[in-house]
Amino acid sequence: MPELPEVETVRRGLEPWLVGARIDKVTLNRQDLRFPFPEGLKPALEGQTIVSVGRRAKYLLILLSSGKTLLSHLGMTGSWRFAEHGIDKPPRYYEPGTEPKHDHMVWDISHPEHGKSHLIYADPRRFGFIDLYADVAQSPYLAGLGPEPLGNDFNAEEMAAAFKGKKAPIKAALLDQRVVAGLGNIYVAEALHRSHILPTVLSGTLVTARGKPKAALEDLAHAVRQVLVEAIEVGGSTLRDFRNAEGGSGYFQHRFAVYDREGEPCPTPLCKGTVERIVQSGRSTFFCPVCQKAP
Repeated sequence: MPELPEVETVRRGLEPWLVGARIDKVTLNRQDLRFPFPEGLKPALEGQTIVSVGRRAKYLLILLSSGKTLLSHLGMTGSWRFAEHGIDKPPRYYEPGTEPKHDHMVWDISHPEHGKSHLIYADPRRFGFIDLYADVAQSPYLAGLGPEPLGNDFNAEEMAAAFKGKKAPIKAALLDQRVVAGLGNIYVAEALHRSHILPTVLSGTLVTARGKPKAALEDLAHAVRQVLVEAIEVGGSTLRDFRNAEGGSGYFQHRFAVYDREGEPCPTPLCKGTVERIVQSGRSTFFCPVCQKAP
């Protein structure tokens, strides 16, 4: 499932082509994804100008001139991408293994600088969903989300306040979207490895008796931010299905230190450990039992 870097990559790919563009026509090739499309979606979009393309956690937020906001979650296989310019031309942008039957929504758009084009939402497994809000602050998907890990509100002090007295393993605590918004399995594993913290460590043990972050938690906050920035710089990670707005793949998977590297040598300098895999809450956890420790 796309995590924060992948969604941010899509957002950055869409933004220069969508902001200022007019949605001339919307074609819905089916009535639902994971959930039904919002009632009245087509007339609510047609004729609108796109004001901004934002992101909150793993959600894309497209603000329209009407004041309404379209919320998009990519699920496991969802993607937004552009067809060739020239709507009368047959699409030639499909990569091997993709088929037009998975294109569930198409926008005909016109941009004052870039001209006319298609924007397609495709989703082979249909785990993604679309919603529309007059006030996006009322969305239940955004309610209660924690700070953005790339924002000013994310720091070790905030995490210490959330972790104090908690017995949840640190991996589970980081995956809690109420603590940090947008983190997923891949980047939690990589951040824990960079900060040399075992994923099984109880989150509360990273906090002092006075509620202050220990040095290891400071390192973790830095590692979370660092790994996300690096992932965004190379377009996120493509394991199976993720594609950016140009239809291309991310490259951060080539930099994984531990994720999906079970049995391989730990890349930490001078470490003689081997990457191991355990299952926590039904999810695979990858780590080095030698250089990742309990603080």
